[in-house]
Amino acid sequence: MKIEQIYTGCLAQGAYYIESEGEVAIIDPLREVQPYIDKAVSNNAKIKYIFETHFHADFVSGHVTLYEKTGAPIVFGPSAIPSFKAHIAADGEVFKLGKITITTLHTPGHTMESTCYLLKDDSGKEYALFSGDTLFLGDVGRPDLAQKAAHMTQEELAGILFDSLRTKIMPLADDVIVYPAHGAGSACGKNLSKETVGSIGNQKETNYALRADMTREEFIKEVTDGLLPPPAYFPMNVKMNKEGYENVETIIADAKPFDPNTFELIANETEALILDVRYQDEFAKGHIPKSIFIGIDGGFAPWVGALILDNKQPILLVTAEGRENETIMRLARVGYDNTIGYLNGGFDSWKNSGLECDTILSVSAETLEKKIQGKAIVFDVRKPGEYAAEHVLDVPSTPLDFLNEHLAEFPKEASFYLHCAGGYRSMIAASILKARGFHNVIDVYGGFDAIKKTGIKTTQYVCPSTLK
Repeated sequence: MKIEQIYTGCLAQGAYYIESEGEVAIIDPLREVQPYIDKAVSNNAKIKYIFETHFHADFVSGHVTLYEKTGAPIVFGPSAIPSFKAHIAADGEVFKLGKITITTLHTPGHTMESTCYLLKDDSGKEYALFSGDTLFLGDVGRPDLAQKAAHMTQEELAGILFDSLRTKIMPLADDVIVYPAHGAGSACGKNLSKETVGSIGNQKETNYALRADMTREEFIKEVTDGLLPPPAYFPMNVKMNKEGYENVETIIADAKPFDPNTFELIANETEALILDVRYQDEFAKGHIPKSIFIGIDGGFAPWVGALILDNKQPILLVTAEGRENETIMRLARVGYDNTIGYLNGGFDSWKNSGLECDTILSVSAETLEKKIQGKAIVFDVRKPGEYAAEHVLDVPSTPLDFLNEHLAEFPKEASFYLHCAGGYRSMIAASILKARGFHNVIDVYGGFDAIKKTGIKTTQYVCPSTLK
């Protein structure tokens, strides 16, 4: 028996490759499926099943394409209603894979079709649980995402999740390995661990949601308390996972390289969003006017989903040379399939053509320290929890996730400064504001990490009413 977790840090997502006696099961595959096929071929094995734990909201799964390429059936848990051919498993249904078995455990609550898969080894011993978004390490799946589809409140869904955990998960043996669908950084839970593999026993000891003496009412309150609004792209991804989508290889093939003049012409004709994915320092030193920065080497896909509200928006890319296809693929992972092309030769080709360029001023934390003494205007674009833990005295919280809601707070005439934790998110915010006409925006290089090393006063207290 072989179990491999294929973890994608950008999405904080775990897919799984399971093999026994030349037969393979894939659980929650990413959209680009060729690596799974290649792995099976290299092991002289064949993909027999494609298991989905639920209709994912935070990424587009590869189940449809993997079925088209291999013919392996797609398996969902009870109550799932996809638009394509799939096997809807009964609760407790057993699937044989070589010398091992995989049993369906229907665990509604995160969504109504949410299902875990229990693997038993060749002796019949319960060995591992692929827990999807039902159970994370340190947390459980948020119960507010499926309210509309389930015609229930988040409290009702939380109550159902309480029952699922206590009737299906907690009775399992302590030594059963837990393989969740996500780790820290995912918006599918509140307090996910950085660890990506655990055990039932450890979770009973450390996960607040699995406390033995916890009442149903306590669970509902604690699971629903402090939930931030889900990213805007989540419903779009659920729809694609239910209804199907185009092969990502076709999307990559359809995107065309454009010389600078053609790139500019197409941008004007299509009103495409120009998305620059280079490193933030490169973007600050020079970029195409009105382009938006979201760096490929940061939390790329989730920030695309949070900030580009229409996944059908035409997109033109500016990337480092050689990273064009990677960027198109990573956009498609979260349902952004309308990349119409990219700047051939990267930003250097634009600059060398003599076309107009723009910059963003980025200053050190030491420079900010001097400016603050003169009452500089500063905005903190980190998440509310980071802000609450510690922030610059008298600086407001304007989270990047909800930047549009704070536009009226930014001055049109006076210069102002933006910072995040390390500089990635503040450059995203600066690019958006600059594209919207705030030409007096200044980025703080190194962010709060650098600010803490200066004499700038910070505080750990925040009034709860300021955290939305």
